[in-house]
Amino acid sequence: MASNCESCVNYIYDNEEEYYCCSMNLDEDDMIKFLTGSFDSCPYYRLDDEYAVVRHQM
Repeated sequence: MASNCESCVNYIYDNEEEYYCCSMNLDEDDMIKFLTGSFDSCPYYRLDDEYAVVRHQM
């Protein structure tokens, strides 16, 4: 499992709040790890692969 939130598909920009956040419903322990930057093995991590659809169509 990866830990780089910036490359995760669940790490989205909130236009109303004007900052990036995790769109997953994290529990209290996971949220503390996320906010402190010590989220070593995120169970929700999915690589934001923009070309997955194109490869699927080929």
